[in-house]
Amino acid sequence: MGIRTGAQYIDGLKTRHPEVWLGGKRVDDVYNEDVFRQPIHEIAKLYDMQHDPKYEEQITYVCEDTGERTSHAFKVPKTYEDLKARSTLFEVFARATFGTMGRTPDFLNVTITAMASNSWFLDQYNTEWATNMINYYKYIRDNDLFLTHAIINPQNDRSKASHEQSDEFTHLGVVEDRPDGVVVRGAKMLATLAPITDEVIIYSFPGFKPGDEKHAVAFALPIDTPGLQIICREPMQDGTRSTFDHPLASRFEEMDALLVFNDVFVPKDRIFINQNIEAANLLYPKTGIGQQPAHQSGVRGLVKLQFASEVAARVADSIGVDGYLNVQTQLGELMQSVETIRALLRVSEYEYETTNSGEVMPAATALETIRGMLPKLYPRAIEVIQIIGAGGLLMSPTGADFLNPELRSVTEKYYVGREGITSEERVQLFKLAWDLSGEAFGQRLLQYERYYSGDPLRRLGRFYSTYKRQNTFPMVDEAIKGAKDLEGQLT
Repeated sequence: MGIRTGAQYIDGLKTRHPEVWLGGKRVDDVYNEDVFRQPIHEIAKLYDMQHDPKYEEQITYVCEDTGERTSHAFKVPKTYEDLKARSTLFEVFARATFGTMGRTPDFLNVTITAMASNSWFLDQYNTEWATNMINYYKYIRDNDLFLTHAIINPQNDRSKASHEQSDEFTHLGVVEDRPDGVVVRGAKMLATLAPITDEVIIYSFPGFKPGDEKHAVAFALPIDTPGLQIICREPMQDGTRSTFDHPLASRFEEMDALLVFNDVFVPKDRIFINQNIEAANLLYPKTGIGQQPAHQSGVRGLVKLQFASEVAARVADSIGVDGYLNVQTQLGELMQSVETIRALLRVSEYEYETTNSGEVMPAATALETIRGMLPKLYPRAIEVIQIIGAGGLLMSPTGADFLNPELRSVTEKYYVGREGITSEERVQLFKLAWDLSGEAFGQRLLQYERYYSGDPLRRLGRFYSTYKRQNTFPMVDEAIKGAKDLEGQLT
C-alpha cells in the first residue's frame, strides 16, 4: 500500500472496535469520542504530510523492496546521510506537534526497524522468532501502521520480581503454551495513544530474574484483539475545551493506558521472544532499540525544549520584563540549554557508530547524555515560564469574555501588554504558557520528560559505569608520570 493518508488512517480507526475504557465507561467508537477526536486529527495531519510536496522528500523515500514511497523511519541507515534523513523526519513531525506528542508513528517504526535489522540476535535463540520479526517489520512498513507499546510492569510491589507478586500473573506472562501460539494473562503499561493506534508491541526493559521465565516475552497484536482491555488514565482535557482557552491541551492530549490481557491468544507468527530470560534481558543492548529510537526522542526533546524556551521569551517580551538582567539571565540559560542539546544531537550523528552488519547508529554516549540532561533542562524551562509569568498566568479571562460586548472595554484596557501587544494577543500567549506550565496537560508533559526513558538516576549510574569501562582516564596517569619524571630530573 505504501504511505497512508490521514483519511486512510481515520478509516482504519472507524473499522476497528478495541475494548477501550474511559472514565468507567466503554468507548465503542473512538473516533467520535470527544477526548480522542482532535488528537486523531493531529496524527492524521502527520500522515497527510507524507503526501505534501513540501515534505515528501524530507520524510519519505522510495523503498527498494516495494518500489513504493515509505517513511524514512523504515530505512535501515547505512550512511551519515541516512541518519540525517531520519533526523529531518523526526524534526518535521516534532515541529508539527511542538514536541508535545512523544509517541508519534515514527518512534515505534524506528524501533521495529532496529529489531528487524538486528534479527540475528533473535536467530541465536529461535530462527522462527527472527523470521517473525522480519515479516512483522515488512507488514508494518508496507501498510504504514501506527503502533503503541507497553514495556513496563504495573507499579505493584517493586521490591519483588514478577513471579513473586501476590498473583503470579499480575505482570503479563504466559499461562498456556500451544503449538499454534501462546495464551497470555496480566498487565503492562504505559501504552501511550493506545486507543487510536493500529497495533501494540510488547517487550520489556532488562531486569528479568530467575523464576521470571513466563514473563520474559515479546510479541505484537492488533489493538482490537479479543480479550485485550485498554484502561485509559483520567483525561487531561474533556475534548470540549476551546482552542482559545487551551491551545495545546485541546489538540495534543496523548492518552496513556494500562493494557490488561485476559487470556489473550498470541499467534505463533507474532511471537518474537517466548519465555527466555536471557533473550529478554539482552534485547535492548543487542538490537539497538535503546539507541535508534533515542535519536527520535532526542530530536523531539530538542523541539519541545526550544518551544518552551520560546514561550518563556515571548511571555517576557509581551509584558516588557526581558530588559531586566535577572530575566535575561534566565532566558539566556534556556537558550544555552537548547543549543547544548542541539550540539549533542549533531555530535551523535556526526560521530556515528557502525555495527558489524553495516547499520549506522548515532553515537551512544552523546544520546545518553541527552537522556540525562533533558529530565533536568525541560523542568527548568517550565519553572522559568512560571517565574516570568507569575500571577498573570492565573488571571487570564476566557475567550467568551472577549466575545461579550459588555466586557470589551475591560478586556482591552486591563489585559493589554506592553506597547504594541493587544489584550487578546497577550491573553492568548499567557494561556499558551499556562497550558504548557500549569495545567494538567503541561504537568503530564513534564512528568513524561522526566521518566520517558526510565528512572533518570539509574540511567545516570549506568552511564557512569559504562563510561568507566570504556575509558581509562589516561590524563591522570600522564600527569602523575610527568611529575615523577620531573622529580627524578631535579634529584
